[in-house]
Amino acid sequence: MDATTRFFEDLDRRGYDPALAKASGKLRFDLQQGAQTTHWLLEIDRGNLRVTQDDREADTVIGTSPETFEEIAAGRGNGMAALLRGDMTVTGDPRLVAQVERIFPGPAESTGPRRLFRREVR
Repeated sequence: MDATTRFFEDLDRRGYDPALAKASGKLRFDLQQGAQTTHWLLEIDRGNLRVTQDDREADTVIGTSPETFEEIAAGRGNGMAALLRGDMTVTGDPRLVAQVERIFPGPAESTGPRRLFRREVR
């Protein structure tokens, strides 16, 4: 199973994340490769999480390639850096992106909560 699928399935299984206790909204990830787009919809209600692969309306839409997202989901890449490089686009509410960024795993050499999440994903 790839890191992207593991990442989203873990969020859905988790059901609640205290790091998002103050966040609410729908965030759709559009992973685009040529004419094909894979959708992941993350619904957040004060930390309660639900993930589907629906192509529905969202408060914020993030577009990137499957390869770029795979690097981020595996902790080998950084979403904010990808955004600044132009490898990722955001439409809608950018505050939701800033809130959700903290649930992504960090690099292997990091310490703290991001390192713990990375160990669980493997």
